[in-house]
Amino acid sequence: MPVKLRLVRMGKKKQPTYRLVAADSRSPRDGRFLEVLGTYEPRGASRAAPETVLKVDNDKAVNWLQRGAQPTERVEKLLRASGAWATFTGQPAGEPEVPARATAAPDAAVATSPPPAAAAPAPAEDASEPEAPPEPAPAEAGSAEA
Repeated sequence: MPVKLRLVRMGKKKQPTYRLVAADSRSPRDGRFLEVLGTYEPRGASRAAPETVLKVDNDKAVNWLQRGAQPTERVEKLLRASGAWATFTGQPAGEPEVPARATAAPDAAVATSPPPAAAAPAPAEDASEPEAPPEPAPAEAGSAEA
C-alpha cells in the first residue's frame, strides 16, 4: 500500500484549514487516512492573528518518511518549515540542500552557455530603430513631375 503525506481540506468556504495526514495514495483527497500528523492554517487563526499557523508532530512525520511515505510538494515545503525534513535527511535545519547536478561540474555548465548580457541588447536595438521603407530614386521623382 503506497502511503502519501498530504493535506486534507477542512474549514468553511473561503476560509481553508488543512490537516497534514498520512493516507493511502488511492484514497480520495478528503477521504480515509491513516494518521493525522498536524494542521496548517494558511490564513491564520483569526483576523486578529492573520499569520500562517503550522503545527506538525515532527516525530510522527519523520517516522512515516522513514517507512517510505512520499510527501506531496506542498507538504514537503511545510515539513522543511517545521524542521521535520531536516531531521529526516540528517542535515542541520538552517542549511539548504545542494542538488546533485550543481556539484557535478558547475564550471562546465557556465562555460558552454553564452553570456546572457550579449544576447539581450540585440533585440533592444532592433526594437528602437524600425526599418524605414527605401526612398524612391530621384529619377522616379523627376518622371512623376513631368
